[in-house]
Amino acid sequence: MTKESTTHLVKMINQIAANCPFQGDPAAVTQATTNHIHKFWAHSMKEDIVAYLESGGEGLSPAAVEAIRALDADLRPTR
Repeated sequence: MTKESTTHLVKMINQIAANCPFQGDPAAVTQATTNHIHKFWAHSMKEDIVAYLESGGEGLSPAAVEAIRALDADLRPTR
C-alpha cells in the first residue's frame, strides 16, 4: 500500500465517521461507519485500513479507530 493510498483511506474513513448522522451516540457512529465501509469499500481497502491501524493509525479520528476495530472483528471473528 502506498503512502498516497493510505492518506486517501484515512481521509475517507475520517469523513465518513464525521458526517455520520448519529453524532452524540458513539456506538451508533461506529456501527454506521462500519456498515458504510462494508457496503462500499473493496475487500483490499478494508484490509489496508485495518493494517494501517495495526501499524499505529496516525491521523485516524477516535470514531474512525472504533469503526476499524469493529470492521476488523467482522473480518476476522476468531481473532
